[in-house]
Amino acid sequence: MRRSIPLTDILPRLLVLLLALVCSRVSGAQPLEPERASLRLRYGLAQREGQQVDVGPGLTYAGLTPNDGALTLTGWMAGGVGTWLGGQVDLQREAFDLKDAQSVRVTGGSLARGSVGPRGRLFLGPVRLELGAGYGFAQLPLFGGFTSAPVLQRGVRHAALVSGRVLVALPAGFRLEARGEVPLTLSAHAAGGLKASSTGYVVGAALLYPVVRRERWTGTLMLEAQQARDTMTLEETGLRSEQRLRRMGLALELAWREDVRASRPVEGPRQGFVPLRVVDAETGAPLAGARVLVPSLRTPGTSEELVTDAQGQVRALLPSGTQSARVSVEGYEEVTENATVSDSEENAPVQVRLRKKVAPPTTGSLKVTVVQGKGGGVPLPGVRVTAGAAGLRTDMRGEALLEALEPGPVAVSVEAPGFRPAEEAAVVVVGQVSELRVVLSPVRSRPELATLLGQVRSARSGRPLVATVSIPQAKLRTRTDKAGGFTARVRGGTYRITLSAPGHVSQTKTVTVRDGEQAIFNVDLFPRGR
Repeated sequence: MRRSIPLTDILPRLLVLLLALVCSRVSGAQPLEPERASLRLRYGLAQREGQQVDVGPGLTYAGLTPNDGALTLTGWMAGGVGTWLGGQVDLQREAFDLKDAQSVRVTGGSLARGSVGPRGRLFLGPVRLELGAGYGFAQLPLFGGFTSAPVLQRGVRHAALVSGRVLVALPAGFRLEARGEVPLTLSAHAAGGLKASSTGYVVGAALLYPVVRRERWTGTLMLEAQQARDTMTLEETGLRSEQRLRRMGLALELAWREDVRASRPVEGPRQGFVPLRVVDAETGAPLAGARVLVPSLRTPGTSEELVTDAQGQVRALLPSGTQSARVSVEGYEEVTENATVSDSEENAPVQVRLRKKVAPPTTGSLKVTVVQGKGGGVPLPGVRVTAGAAGLRTDMRGEALLEALEPGPVAVSVEAPGFRPAEEAAVVVVGQVSELRVVLSPVRSRPELATLLGQVRSARSGRPLVATVSIPQAKLRTRTDKAGGFTARVRGGTYRITLSAPGHVSQTKTVTVRDGEQAIFNVDLFPRGR
C-alpha cells in the first residue's frame, strides 16, 4: 500500500509544553467565568498511519483524510466553593480511506468514537481543572479478505475512561486548553465475535478566543490538535493492529451562562463590568502591575484592589452609576478616574493615562540683565557674567540665564571692555528664577593737552628777550629761555596770554586751542620810550 509523508507528531506536545510555560505567567489574567452548558463542534482533517501484523505478509498504511468531525456536549451545576459537578457526551467521526501506490482507493469507510460520563471541575483564578470518568466506545481499523484485496473490518473496544482537562486564561482574552484520556479496556472484539485485547490513549490541546459575547451565551473560536494511539490484538489468531492518528481542525464552542442581571438580588445594587486599561501618558505603553482601587460589591462602603495584567488591563465589576477608581503604580502620579457604569454585562472600556513623577527641584536660576546708563538703560550684549562656577555672556537683549545654581547668596561678577567691572550680590531660590539688574559705567580716559609754542623778541633789535609768560585761566606763569622761547601745555579752550619783559611794553594775545592741538605764535615787544 502507498505510504504518504506523515504530519509532524510533535505539535500536540508543543502545545502542551506551551501550556506549561504559560501557566507560570497568568497572574495578570482574569478569572474564568463558569458556564452552565456548552456545545463544541469540530471539523478538520486527520493523518493516520498504522500496521496490521499476522502470520501472513501483513499490511502497513498511511494517509491524510478530510471529513474528520466531532461533537461535545457538556452540562454543569454548582457544587461547593469553587467546584462544579456535571456530565459530558462526546462523539467523533473518523473518515478512513486505504489507497494503493497509484492513489486508487482500495477500501474505506468511517469509524466512530464516543464517551459519556460525569465530570467535576475546580476553579483556581485564571486556571480551571476538570476530571472525568465514564464509558468509552471506539471502533478501530482491522482488515480482512486478503485473497483479493484488503477489506475494512471494524474492531470494537468498550472501556472505562479516565480523562482530564486544564483550561488557562491568557491576556487579551485568549485561553489555552490541554486534555487527555486513557481507556481501561472492559472488552474488545473483532468481526465474527472474535475476542481481542486493546490499549490506547488520546491527548490534545487547543487555543481558544471568544469572538461573540452576549448576555446569556458566548461564541468561541478554537484551533485544535489531537493525537490518538490504539492497538488491538486478536486472542485466537494473534493478529495485531496498531494505529497512530493525528487530527488538526477548527472548532466552534457555544457556551450558555446564567443571566447576570437575573441572578442579582432585586434589593441589591445593580452592577456591570468595566474593562480598564492603564497606560503611560507619554508613550502609550501598557503598565503591568498597576493597582486599581474600586468600590467593593461584597462589602459596601469599602474598596477592593485589582492588579493589571501584562497588557495593562483589568476587568472590574462595579455598581451602576458614577464610580471612581484610584489607579497607582510605582514611579507614576496617582490618578482617580471616573466612569459611568450601566446595568449591562459589559460597559465601554476606560483608558487611564498615568504620568511619571517629576523629582522636586534642588537648584534655582538667576537671570542677569546688563545695561549701560541709569533709567531705562541700553542693553549690553556680549558681557561676561559669572556666578560661582557658572559663566555666560549676555544675549542681544543684554540678558544671561544662569541655571542649576545652589540655593542661597551668590556673588555675581560682570565685566565688559570699555566699562568699569561690577560686583553684585543676589539670592538664589530653589525652583525659581531670581532676577538681577546691573548697570555698567564706561571708563573715561584723560584728554590729551594742547601745546602752546612761541618766541619773544625785541621789536627794535630783533634779539630774543627773557620775558614772563602769564596765562591766568590755566593758573600758569613761566619764563622764556635765553633764546626767548617758551612752551605751555593746557587743556582745550580759549586763553588770554600776557607777555612782559623789563624795559618793554607788555602785550596780551587771545588764543583758542582744542585738546591735542598745537598753537605757535611769535611776539615782538616794543621798548618803552624815554
